[in-house]
Amino acid sequence: MTTQPTGGAGYSDSDKREDVKVLHSMGYAQELERRMSRFSNFAISFSIICILSGGINSLGQGLSGVGGASIGIGWPLGTFISGVFAVALAQISSAYPTAGGLYHWGSILGNRGSGWLTAWLNLLGLVTVLGAINVGTWTFFYGAFGEMLGLSMTYTEQLTFMIVITASQALINHLGIRLTSILTDFSGYLIFFGSIALAVALFAFAPSYDFSRLWTFSNYSGDAGGGVWPQMDSTGFLFLLGLLLPIYTITGYDASAHTSEETVKAAHNVPKAMVGSVWWSGVFGWLFLIAVVIAIPNMDEAAGQGWNVFFWTMGVTLPAGLKLALYVVILVAQYLCGLATVTSVSRMIFAFARDGGLPGSGYLKTVSPKYRTPVAAIWTGATLAVVFTAYTSLYTTIVSVTVIFLFLSFTVPITLGLIAYKKTWTQMGPWDIGNWYRVFAVLSIISMVLIFIAGIQPPNDKALWITIGFLVLTGAVWFLFERNRFKGPPIGEEIAKREAAIRAAESAVGETTKV
Repeated sequence: MTTQPTGGAGYSDSDKREDVKVLHSMGYAQELERRMSRFSNFAISFSIICILSGGINSLGQGLSGVGGASIGIGWPLGTFISGVFAVALAQISSAYPTAGGLYHWGSILGNRGSGWLTAWLNLLGLVTVLGAINVGTWTFFYGAFGEMLGLSMTYTEQLTFMIVITASQALINHLGIRLTSILTDFSGYLIFFGSIALAVALFAFAPSYDFSRLWTFSNYSGDAGGGVWPQMDSTGFLFLLGLLLPIYTITGYDASAHTSEETVKAAHNVPKAMVGSVWWSGVFGWLFLIAVVIAIPNMDEAAGQGWNVFFWTMGVTLPAGLKLALYVVILVAQYLCGLATVTSVSRMIFAFARDGGLPGSGYLKTVSPKYRTPVAAIWTGATLAVVFTAYTSLYTTIVSVTVIFLFLSFTVPITLGLIAYKKTWTQMGPWDIGNWYRVFAVLSIISMVLIFIAGIQPPNDKALWITIGFLVLTGAVWFLFERNRFKGPPIGEEIAKREAAIRAAESAVGETTKV
């Protein structure tokens, strides 16, 4: 029998049928269109990580803390911390390749209550990361082009910018995964070559090459660092706070899991994409950030720029024409980062609503027969991100809340997996690191404690109260309303009962795959 490619070069109809068979075995219909290749799945996480977004917009957290050591030593350490989570999650994603992955993992490895908690943590993290990315894009746009366009960094300008770009990102997602995949694939290449071009330019025009900066610690807290961090005596604690730069930047790799149902050979390709996106982001991010540190004419003067350190460095180092060309590349990459994040948050909403976990689930789980995308979930996620940033416009607080909730949502299923490993969780996927999973799970839990401590320090102490308030509200909603209503994802005999519903759902969107 002749087979036709379904999700990229090297993939056949039989690959797709095997994916659908696995999905059916978990009680779900193939409603979304499965056409993403391994590179496309990698590119969506790589695009959300977007070293040209978080690595630039959050640069002040590191350089205005302890100086060059925040890049030379802090960046690879932060990358390792993110990588620990990615490896642990990859192990689980290979065993359970479904949209909204973390929610299902929390339910299957724990119970419906832990799954419900994981879903809300992940959903809030994804909504806030979309807000953080697009607020960061606004900040970059203003820093790069604001003076030229006569902008004044007002709240109204920021909110207008947020509405326009978030709506356009939602519209592109609405029109189908094919268009979104093309753009996120392009984004992957753009980030690769853009970071290389930025590094080459900065190295070429650097006034000197003092590499000792990369392991030199300085205390730039208070006014010496432009007020990014309050005055403090402990350089070690400042270094810990600076780890928020790589940890915030290198997150969002769970997007590969969220698009599992649209990826061919998902059990193989999703875990590889998750780990690969962290690795390559770490390498290329380190490359161009080292170039930034080396190109700085004077470290004390640069640290004093605070959040403006990147623009100041570019302005005093590069010719105007080259600088503007690189700014355009970075801006496009940041926009596509938000585009990929809309994809991720919408799949999370879709998957959770599919099991009745959200208000209005009947509406939010609908898939367009024409575009094969969860259009209601797309526009809901985009709207929530805009509303959140309208309420909390301070970039640093948004970043701290994002980091805390996303990594908490990672930690819950990882911890449950540690408890269930080789006990109730005995069937692994094709990507299997064996007993090393236990090591990575323990490291993830330790890392979560460090991330939480760093994320609630002034001036971001508001993040602590947002976190506590959310957890209290979540507990109240669960015990008062959801504990007796929410059934969770299908498990055991419930899966067999869904056969008729699966056929009806696939027929509604024109899915004709034979299993």
